[in-house]
Amino acid sequence: MPFFEPLEKLNPKHVNLERARKSLREELEAIDFYQERIDATNDETLKKILAHNMNEEKEHTAMLIEWIRKNDPTQDKVFKEHD
Repeated sequence: MPFFEPLEKLNPKHVNLERARKSLREELEAIDFYQERIDATNDETLKKILAHNMNEEKEHTAMLIEWIRKNDPTQDKVFKEHD
């Protein structure tokens, strides 16, 4: 999805946060896709490959969440208060 406002008017820090959040959404969507495929296949070898790929997406998700926490103090505070 493109930016709604002209990119040159946006704070570069906020642009990077939006990039990270978009990437996070994409990683979560990929996890769902892999889970559906794992559930649907009856080929155990394929199931293992897909599970491996899904778990890598989960790692990417964790990496993005940590990056967002380090770069958005308000979001980090919400995570800490929610824990």
